Amino acid sequence: MSHRQYAPTPPLGWNSWDCYGAAVTEKEVRGNAEYMSEKLKQFGWEYIVVDIQWYEPGAVSSHYRPFVQLEMDEYSRLIPASGRFPSASDGAGFKPLADYVHGLGLKFGIHIMRGIPRQAVHANMPILGTSATAREIAHTNSICPWNTDMYGIDASKEGSQAYYDSLFQLYADWGVDFVKVDDIAASKLYGPHLQEIELIRNAIDRCGRPMVLSLSPGPALVEQADFLSAHANMWRMTDDYWDQWPLLLDMFDRCEQWQSISAPGAWPDCDMLPLGHIGIRSVDGGGSDRWTRFTLDEQITMMSLWTLFRSPLFFGGELRDNDEWTLSLLTNQDVLDMHRDSKNTRLLYRDGDRIVWTGDGPNGEKYAALFNTGSREVEVSLELADIGVIGTVRAKDLWTGSEWEQTQGSCSVTISSHGAKLIRFVS
Repeated sequence: MSHRQYAPTPPLGWNSWDCYGAAVTEKEVRGNAEYMSEKLKQFGWEYIVVDIQWYEPGAVSSHYRPFVQLEMDEYSRLIPASGRFPSASDGAGFKPLADYVHGLGLKFGIHIMRGIPRQAVHANMPILGTSATAREIAHTNSICPWNTDMYGIDASKEGSQAYYDSLFQLYADWGVDFVKVDDIAASKLYGPHLQEIELIRNAIDRCGRPMVLSLSPGPALVEQADFLSAHANMWRMTDDYWDQWPLLLDMFDRCEQWQSISAPGAWPDCDMLPLGHIGIRSVDGGGSDRWTRFTLDEQITMMSLWTLFRSPLFFGGELRDNDEWTLSLLTNQDVLDMHRDSKNTRLLYRDGDRIVWTGDGPNGEKYAALFNTGSREVEVSLELADIGVIGTVRAKDLWTGSEWEQTQGSCSVTISSHGAKLIRFVS
């Protein structure tokens, strides 16, 4: 089976980073999984992802403690910190937690850092399936600039593939369905690490379990799109994205660069949705414990762009604290149908603060997202002939639910500052 079949549509899920940083606990993961199962699963949300440093016993926030002792097995493989994940005790690893998530009808994912633990290299520990040792396969000059846990792998060394094979076999035994690999996809300062991506692709293919592969951080290079789609299911177009308008505005440029690249099983990734209650123990993004700083209009803009562009959607907030507004953003069936089934999504035009994206539905529907990125209310217009709308059609604002009959010609709507309208046209 091709890895493309693991994610035929853009994945939807929850990730612990935006609210808990490196310090999420098993109780919190289970609680968010229960919420997703009860309120979101029926809308297609399915992945529960434990982000970075689940193997760090003393993690307290998104600030990493440098050069601390990590929990690891006898074959140089990191394992869950049992103080934070009690069900991982006695060598059980993440299998009990994955089993629990699967029992809720969901899928389980983890974050890992590229490479091999430094402490395994310093102790010259063995690697399962090879006589090579950790020190022999490590590339000690290939390090992450913002985290001290790992050394990179020298792909030319005997034992490098065996190490990654042993890692992903362990994850398969645990029941992992999704792996986010960090410090691997970026094009500036520290990457991309194409040879390690190849090792990881090989390891997943050999492990006997389908796993969606997500690569972070960005920005990935558009000219490497063919390589990325041949090896991964999703890859970041940006560095960490937070609830700040300049970052949302910048995403319009990034989506324009990556338009037409998306395909079943290969998804450019706008990064997580910093919505709802975030920053509980994550101090990144210029804030602390808070409700998202995006205005309601900005939240509609973000969701409209992410869904019509067809980015993977990973909610970053504490799900159990969602209010009705936040829940409504995640359960709008019309929007989710567009996100799942649309095609040929593209920028139609950009004129100063006025931006229009469009796409086609599977049954002749036409979609248009009209954006106002300026600081004052403006009118944004769309020539219906430009998107193939002919004659009189039914129009629906997918966020408000309002419907009207639209005659051929121009569709003009008034949009608030930093706001958007997402419209479906049906003949």
